[in-house]
Amino acid sequence: MKVGILALQGAFREHAEAFDAIGADAVLVRTPEQLAGVDALAIPGGESTTIDKLLDSSGLREPVATLVRDGMPALATCAGLIVLAREVTGDALAGTGGSRSGTPDLVTEASGAASAASATRRLALLDVTVRRNGYGRQVDSFEAALAVKGLPGGPFEGVFIRAPVIETVGAEVETLAEHDGKPVLVRQGAIWAATFHPELSGDLRIHQRFVES
Repeated sequence: MKVGILALQGAFREHAEAFDAIGADAVLVRTPEQLAGVDALAIPGGESTTIDKLLDSSGLREPVATLVRDGMPALATCAGLIVLAREVTGDALAGTGGSRSGTPDLVTEASGAASAASATRRLALLDVTVRRNGYGRQVDSFEAALAVKGLPGGPFEGVFIRAPVIETVGAEVETLAEHDGKPVLVRQGAIWAATFHPELSGDLRIHQRFVES
C-alpha cells in the first residue's frame, strides 16, 4: 500500500517512519501531483490553523477533500482530526497538537476572526464536534494506557500533546477507544481519527490496523 503523508507541517516524518516500519510505501505529499497513485492518506498532528492555511496555498484542499470524501482511507491524528472535523470549538489562540519535542506547538493559532473564517472552509468530513486544547496547554500533556477495541496485545500507550477533546460524535462514527469517558480514537467508514499521537508511541499497532482495514 502506498500511503501519502500530508507533509505541510507537524509530525509527518514520524508517521512516515511508522508506515515504513510496517512495510507500507510512505510518500510525503506537499503538492496535488504527489497524490497520484496514493492508496491512503495520513493527516498528522501539528498546528491546525497552519495546516489549514497551507492546504490552500499548496492547492491540496480540494484534491484531499475529494479523495477522502470519495472513500480514500485516512488516518488523522490530533490537529489532523481538527482539520477533518465537522465542528470545532474552544481556544483558538493556543494552538493544538504537535511533536513530542514541542517545536511545532510553539506556533500560535491565528486570531479568533481569522480562525472563524478558516472554520468556514474546514474539510468537515468527520462527523464530530471537537474542542481545541480540551485537556489544557503544553504543560498538561500526558500519556495514558488505552483499551482499543479490536486491538490485540493489551493497552495502547496514548501520547496526548495539547490534545483536543471529542465532545460529540455522529451516528456513523464508531468509538474505538475512550479516556475519561471521552472518545479518543474514532472511525467513520474509511476515516480513522485520534486525539493522541500513535506515531510517537513506538507502538505500530494502530498504523498496522489502519492499513489492514
